[in-house]
Amino acid sequence: MIDLHRSLLTFDTHIDIPWPDGPAFQDNTTRRVDLPKMRRGHMAAGCFVAYVPQGPRTEAANQAAFARATAMLAAIGTMGGDAVRVCRSADAIEQAHRDGITAIVPAVENGHACGGDPARLRALRDLGARYLTLTHNGHNALGDSSNPRADLGDAAEEHGGLSPLGRQAIAELNRLGMLVDIAHVSKATMLQAAALSRTPVVSTHSCIRALCDNARNLDDEQLDALRDVGGVVQITAVPHFLRTGGKESAVTLADYADHIDAAVRRIGIGHVGISSDFDGGGGFSGWHDAGECPNVTAELLRRGYGAREIGLLWGGNFLRVLRLAEQQAG
Repeated sequence: MIDLHRSLLTFDTHIDIPWPDGPAFQDNTTRRVDLPKMRRGHMAAGCFVAYVPQGPRTEAANQAAFARATAMLAAIGTMGGDAVRVCRSADAIEQAHRDGITAIVPAVENGHACGGDPARLRALRDLGARYLTLTHNGHNALGDSSNPRADLGDAAEEHGGLSPLGRQAIAELNRLGMLVDIAHVSKATMLQAAALSRTPVVSTHSCIRALCDNARNLDDEQLDALRDVGGVVQITAVPHFLRTGGKESAVTLADYADHIDAAVRRIGIGHVGISSDFDGGGGFSGWHDAGECPNVTAELLRRGYGAREIGLLWGGNFLRVLRLAEQQAG
């Protein structure tokens, strides 16, 4: 098993970084992901996100959100070094793996990061960002969230899905070759984004609603829409997305793999992947940090998945849509 795991391009598509201190990535830290843990767990690549919390949509708050996103992306850009490479394309990620080098892939979580102006997405892409999660908790100027925030004055819906600005943002993301990430968005926003985007949309960190009735999870209609546009759902390791009321100590690898199985049965092996949301809420007994990634491969083998299928789940499917976004940019 370990030889198979070492051979795979294991790609975790959603990892948070500490802020404002920034990532002490080269050191052995108390975080769930750092370079020593990635090397120990043979995690070949990871998307490290510049997360911007939702706040007011005043001009000052918009400027602050954009400034935070660019500063975080700049910090992610410094994570390269010995045996580590910051990668901005699917080809670069695959080359790093062939070279035995850990790949760092920048991304942005929450469209609030563009400060209400889709033209600013160009600056985020120039700093290496490969996807944008359209919303986070709370509606924003681009669209409705799966989790409205009463403290921000959110109604159940604000835009009825995407706003006109959100539609502009998707067009700009397509033009820039960035993936449209529908994790955190409402069902209406998700379905509209899937229909509108010229390239497949992805959910970089969600689970399956038929197994756990959480607003952040995808229901059957959403999964079917994702499949129909060629997208991918990256099953995430957040305990309460995996089991109702789930806590880290009680949720297991079996619970996690159940969600992978359910997604594969519904939409096929080519549309499902693996993510952790480590350092952003992910982690459970058996997959507590990046050093325990081989346990995921072992569970998939135990369930009858072959080497090719496990390779697709661990990064092959995500790399496919990443490459499509790049090819159809412009």
